[in-house]
Amino acid sequence: MTGHPSVLEPWPALPWEEWEDTATTLHMWTQIVGKTRLELTPLVNHWWNVPLYVSPRGLSTSSIPYHDRLFDIEFDFIDHRLHARTSSGDSRSMELRPQSVADFYAEYLDLLRSLDIQVKINPMPAEVKDAIPFPEDHQHASYDKEFAYRFWCILGSSDKLFKIFRARFIGKSSPVHFFWGSFDLAVTRFSGRRAPPRPEADAITREAYSHEVISAGFWPGNGGFGAPAFYAYAAPEPAGLAKEQLWPHQASYSSELHEFILKYDDVRQASSPNDAVLDFLQSSYEAAARLGDWDRAALERSPGAMSASIR
Repeated sequence: MTGHPSVLEPWPALPWEEWEDTATTLHMWTQIVGKTRLELTPLVNHWWNVPLYVSPRGLSTSSIPYHDRLFDIEFDFIDHRLHARTSSGDSRSMELRPQSVADFYAEYLDLLRSLDIQVKINPMPAEVKDAIPFPEDHQHASYDKEFAYRFWCILGSSDKLFKIFRARFIGKSSPVHFFWGSFDLAVTRFSGRRAPPRPEADAITREAYSHEVISAGFWPGNGGFGAPAFYAYAAPEPAGLAKEQLWPHQASYSSELHEFILKYDDVRQASSPNDAVLDFLQSSYEAAARLGDWDRAALERSPGAMSASIR
């Protein structure tokens, strides 16, 4: 498949078995770009300094400081290019095309050097099994423009809904952001209480789950589920959560993942996909917050104060 449709489709088909190779390659590419931001920005609570953000054309790092300049990197899934832009007015780009992770890594570092940006990143992928160092990864080399574009369309639709959901909460909440480690779009709410330490947790997990959370997001097929899906979970998980019935009724609890799952294909088939996603986000939060004894009166915005609408 090549190109993209002339009219943006908010919820296109994304069969995992057809786009897995592209997704796996793109996962490594986003890690390479994301690790640039990780190296050059100060640690923010729960690793909020490292994700990417949905942009009007793809996924962006937002501004990254470098000495007396700023720069950003953006995956453009419309023209299928990777753009690097600096505050001094310089810009470079490279084509997104089928090529190995190793070749992408080398070309990307050359692109940064052409802008006089020197950065050394950890070449080992994070949060994946059987990781291959970027310079040695000649195995993953797929890029299907059509599926990359569909992926971005879904991220854009999800980003809009996640932001509406986030606006209903006045307690501490994450931005809506794309974590390149786990390759998912997510938004997380916090009770304000510290969480019990997780036994044998690594540094990433200790920082991410230092406080009680209720989190939701979208996997494009990875995440251990094997199909695109929306997910929601609480950490720590309150007793009885697995028995809760969510909306829409197709949502179910995975005892293997310890998360609620709403399959993306069920969303596509709903009479209102937007309502299906928002109902899933809201009902999963309400169930977890009730069972977890969150101070909802102090954390939630009253429905009458909400003016956001979907157009």
